[in-house]
Amino acid sequence: MKKVVIIGGVAGGASAAARLRRLSEYVEIIVIEKGSYVSFANCGLPYYVGHVIKYREQLELMTPETFLDRFNIYIKINHEAISIEKDKKIVNVKNLETGQILKFDYDYLILSPGASPIIPPFKGLEEVPSFTLRTIPDSVLIKEFAEKNKVKHATIIGGGYIGLEMAENLKGRGIRVKIVEMLDQVLSPLDKEMAQFVHQELILNGVCLQLGDAVDSFKCDENNCNFVIPKSGKKIQTDMIILAIGVRPENNLAKDSGLEIGPKGHIMVNDHMLTSDPFIYAVGDVVQVKQLQTQDYTAIPLAGPANKQGRIAADNIAGRDSIYKGVLGASVLKVFDLTIAFVGLNERQVKDLNYNYEKVYIHPNNHAGYYPGAFPIAMKLIFEVPSGKILGVQAVGGTGTEKRIDVISTVIKFKGTVFDLEELELAYA
Repeated sequence: MKKVVIIGGVAGGASAAARLRRLSEYVEIIVIEKGSYVSFANCGLPYYVGHVIKYREQLELMTPETFLDRFNIYIKINHEAISIEKDKKIVNVKNLETGQILKFDYDYLILSPGASPIIPPFKGLEEVPSFTLRTIPDSVLIKEFAEKNKVKHATIIGGGYIGLEMAENLKGRGIRVKIVEMLDQVLSPLDKEMAQFVHQELILNGVCLQLGDAVDSFKCDENNCNFVIPKSGKKIQTDMIILAIGVRPENNLAKDSGLEIGPKGHIMVNDHMLTSDPFIYAVGDVVQVKQLQTQDYTAIPLAGPANKQGRIAADNIAGRDSIYKGVLGASVLKVFDLTIAFVGLNERQVKDLNYNYEKVYIHPNNHAGYYPGAFPIAMKLIFEVPSGKILGVQAVGGTGTEKRIDVISTVIKFKGTVFDLEELELAYA
């Protein structure tokens, strides 16, 4: 009987475990999870802080008990994998509650340790109340601090997914919010003119933006007032700070084990999600994979690709020849009343890759204009000339924005062109 040990749960690891059980009732599966939760909705964390999701339990998708009852999968929460003995096929694991060191042998190992928030060594950071958001306990800390201290102002460092979602949810709690972003726009996957719609939505909802200004340091003065000090020198007094700068892969275990690591610190895997060791697979935020259009290596820390990679690793362990063909990075997020979605390459990337291209802007309504509630969607489509091959699309609007991106993502996946778009037959009422 095969024995598979999976390091890390959440998206990739949990998906691999469930898929493996569906493929074989005989394989022994053990999941080692450093945290207290093995499978949770990390995309929902900002909404728990904002009290949109009222109960912490709503974020927990599967518990160790339900994994065991439903799938006969053993979960070890609060256990950290500290080393791998590849020659013996053994993982050394520390029980974080007792300090006991345990040994788990394996036939196959799947690494899904995820990524951790980037926390630069800012001067004075230890003086101020700062938080990152990656786990359920992180969200509980932020929520409890805001309530206990009656926070009136929060400063968010970073204008990416987490930064924008936290801005909306803190604002929803009646907290004044400022976003400090070193770039001259939020959401770097968008081209600047498309990001302007997001800037407008944030400002209309009372969020202050300080763009093109990197953080230099933090300070708590003699009156116990907290300050963010950007490089511009425009000090910001605040009650709490959210660091939403980005994430870095949790690669220590892989590095120490001698697995091949890419130039940006991600584990290198082949199309089967197999590492440089023939008995170790890796999935999720910790790996680098191919961008489907360019075939260049990239890393996209999203749950969708992680789930798919987990299932592919499980397929291959179970004897199915399953291949991960690459990622397009189809994404969607909500910022107040705006839906932002995109897929493929943006114009900056297209220029860097020396494509001969054209772009088109359109502003269709999300449904027929005669029916109440119609709302324009701003779209930007980039395509190669003369082939017409679609390179990327960005859309900003209301309900239905993501549907447009889903359709075009499918066309890109199957190497379609702008000429194919006019031949599509979509649902019509």
